[in-house]
Amino acid sequence: MDYRALAERIRFWGKELGFQAIGIADGDLSAAEPRLLEWLSAGRHGEMEYMARHGTLRARPAQLKPGTLRVISCRMDYALGDEQLPEPADRAYIARYARGRDYHKVLRDRLQKLCAHIEAEVGSFGYRVFTDSAPVMEVELAVRAGIGWRGKHTLLLDRTGSWFFLGEVYTDLPLPADEPSSEHCGTCQRCIEVCPTQAITAPYQLDARRCISYLTIEHKSAIPEDLRPLIGNRVYGCDDCQLVCPWNGFSQPSPEPDFQVRNGLDRATMLELFAWTEQEFDERLRGSPIRRIGYERWLRNLAVGLGNAPPSSAVVRGLRARLDHPSALVREHVQWALSRHEALAA
Repeated sequence: MDYRALAERIRFWGKELGFQAIGIADGDLSAAEPRLLEWLSAGRHGEMEYMARHGTLRARPAQLKPGTLRVISCRMDYALGDEQLPEPADRAYIARYARGRDYHKVLRDRLQKLCAHIEAEVGSFGYRVFTDSAPVMEVELAVRAGIGWRGKHTLLLDRTGSWFFLGEVYTDLPLPADEPSSEHCGTCQRCIEVCPTQAITAPYQLDARRCISYLTIEHKSAIPEDLRPLIGNRVYGCDDCQLVCPWNGFSQPSPEPDFQVRNGLDRATMLELFAWTEQEFDERLRGSPIRRIGYERWLRNLAVGLGNAPPSSAVVRGLRARLDHPSALVREHVQWALSRHEALAA
């Protein structure tokens, strides 16, 4: 088998399937493992117990999928072409990656089709595909595969920015590995300086417990009161560190229809979304990554956003309508939001 030629065909098939970049890593993450363990021991993963539960498995691909020799790292862009537009204070800010169809489903389907191409070429082979679905150090693997470098905000970057998803194929095929990427952040620290909650504690160091994306998506309990005013109108995720990155000025709109905005999530007000019933939440967000946080946390996040919204009688009425919500978590955040508006009115 000419594995070098096979690697080139894999890149060709990947591009046909809508991936903007394909790289191959050797899967040796031994240098990254100590950093992972240090991060976990410091408790910076917050309530993401699964991070600690999987421990070193994340840094050892051959243990996660026995027989793994190489990792095919794949990138799919989701930029919408409006990444610098200002957001009105009463609008619900939803991270751009979550405004369309759930990327897990899109990438998993394409990765499976890529493997079908490979199988048609070489016969049965060992593989497993991942799209944020198991303990995988996807950024480290993408760096080793030459797809990009780790930015100071800890996300993957290349010369066309960071608005993209990553997926992986763990395989037993001895494909030639690509050269790791070099870094090109230089002295820039815009991502660190702009973070509303100072979650990026130093270059390449993220404390998830302070990150708005973590707080509004992964964090299941009450959002710490001292962080609530800093969240602003960000009700699902946060893009601030990406929006200020100079490399994202070179991004191009994604050609993928599945990532186009659904349900008007790029222009909906917080009051509109806060008024949704649980049935509306389930129906409108079917097929969206937002749906996985559930209705209760959705209302929690919106209550915080409304507590930070410009004062108005409509906002106060909307919040008061949820004062008797069955969830203690929702009621707590609604009461906090109302106290904010009462203090402003005093």
